[in-house]
Amino acid sequence: MSGALLESVERHTRLAGHNRVAMLLFRLGEPQLFGINVFKVREVLRRPPLERMPGAHPLIAGTCDYRGQTIPVIDMAAALGYAPLKDEPSAHLLVTEFSRSVQGFLVADLLHMVHCAGETLTTPEPALGFGTKVNAITRVDGALVAVVDVEHVLASIHGVPGELSPHMLRAVDGHAMGARRVLVVDDSIVARRQVEGVFKQMNIECVLAEDGLRALAKLHELADADPSERISLVVSDIEMPQMDGYALTRAIREEPALRQLKVVLHSSISGIFNEAMVREVHADRFIAKFQPDQLAQAVLDLLPG
Repeated sequence: MSGALLESVERHTRLAGHNRVAMLLFRLGEPQLFGINVFKVREVLRRPPLERMPGAHPLIAGTCDYRGQTIPVIDMAAALGYAPLKDEPSAHLLVTEFSRSVQGFLVADLLHMVHCAGETLTTPEPALGFGTKVNAITRVDGALVAVVDVEHVLASIHGVPGELSPHMLRAVDGHAMGARRVLVVDDSIVARRQVEGVFKQMNIECVLAEDGLRALAKLHELADADPSERISLVVSDIEMPQMDGYALTRAIREEPALRQLKVVLHSSISGIFNEAMVREVHADRFIAKFQPDQLAQAVLDLLPG
């Protein structure tokens, strides 16, 4: 099953960088469709035996052996407010890799892969009731698909380090950067707060945007502003509704008034593919989420005193 689902990833890879996204669809025991970026999925398995760990977080259904590695298994249904799947023998396991870690998610029904244009992905209205763990919605063949913010789910369990190390704080203190403004672009409110927290420790002012389209509008708005209000650096997520980070970087490089801006792409998905795309769209740096010291060092490198 996993081979049939994932053998076409290479074909879907060709869509990336053109404001398109490939998603694996699944259900959580209810009719509602959910999606996850295929680049975060390592393998799809039938539910393996789980070992329950005393004192584990309530969303951890247990651990399992995955190719010689013990990984945590998260109950995706429980995380999104549905009936738990931890005792459901027919559940499936999505083995994922992102944010520099490998973990499994229990889901009820696995469907198929789809791809859609980035502009069809929108931020869900609060009235829909998905909460903050869904960061985009779209429609596939007329059916509503909710894209899960799996980084947010993982952060709610493990937390995320947000403090700069003493060594990096000393480096920041010795770097006469002056007044700089950074545009932080991410559709996840948790991620925006994390990055903003790093820059507050560096005494750098942040302007925030929820997606690439809004970010581009802000850059146009500030291009002719007083020098003290202009943006010096863009730190952008890659996966976003409306306009992704690759498309945003391309748009910046194609506009004479913006092309000198420094751009850091900041994503939970790392690997050779992202490194190649960073070169193709002419971003200045790629940083895997979430490593405060590496992000701060990139800022020091790209914004000389």
